[in-house]
Amino acid sequence: MKIASFDSNKIGLIVGDEIVEIVPAGSRSAAWPPTEMLRFISEFEERKGEIERLVASGPRMPLASVRLETPVPWPNKVIAFPANYHAHIAEMKDGLISTFKNGGQGFFLKANSSLSGPADPIELPSVAGREIHHECEMAIIIGKGGRDISVERALDHIFGYACLVDVVIRGKEERVMRKSFDSFCPVGPWITTADEIADPANLALELRINGEVRQSANTANLIVDIPNMIAMASSVMTLYPGDIIATGTPAGVGPIEDGDVLDIQIEKVGAMRLPVVRGANGYNPVWDKPAA
Repeated sequence: MKIASFDSNKIGLIVGDEIVEIVPAGSRSAAWPPTEMLRFISEFEERKGEIERLVASGPRMPLASVRLETPVPWPNKVIAFPANYHAHIAEMKDGLISTFKNGGQGFFLKANSSLSGPADPIELPSVAGREIHHECEMAIIIGKGGRDISVERALDHIFGYACLVDVVIRGKEERVMRKSFDSFCPVGPWITTADEIADPANLALELRINGEVRQSANTANLIVDIPNMIAMASSVMTLYPGDIIATGTPAGVGPIEDGDVLDIQIEKVGAMRLPVVRGANGYNPVWDKPAA
């Protein structure tokens, strides 16, 4: 299944070039924050029959007529794994060493407010003299939560997958600050459920800027693989339905500029086209010093 958020937090299932509304916006609560997708994911298994009935009988709309939004607008957390492809480590030349599957550099958190969707532009902050880079990644959406999840059972905890772009200001400031500007974490265009992905460890991913391929890799080349990411993260913190894990970026990262158009595509998962625009917000004196 392909599950999408659209038109102010409605939840729909995509069938070909149409979408069927399966959870109307505000059907349970009109209150903020928008947590309906979290409840949907946590109750998904027990609601499968209801979903199938709605898909069979519910009204369909052309997919092109709705506004797709980031699939999980209010996760408990966004977990990201840095330096998770050897070729990316080599191009960054920052001395990181990751040579075994349980190792790597650990993980960090991105602010939930950095999430945006497939209809939203990437907004560059008003920061002079710093490069802002794209990082092409796959998102793992947790379906069944837990703590100390074993590597052997980790895939059982995945609800699905999506495309994700991790945007970053280059420099030596704290990573979370450089990666947490609003719009710095586009996710979408929908969640492709785990049952549609036979082998998540063999998916091609690609990112283009203005039609030119900048990043191209396969999840087979991950240093910390998907089961070990889930095991590592859950050894530290309880995972909850709807939590997002960004799997790390391959080689080819580079600057994005006002007016660029970014295309990300992941085999069997989906694709997003994102315009890049210059914003008026984001200045702070911390950015005045040169990037190291």
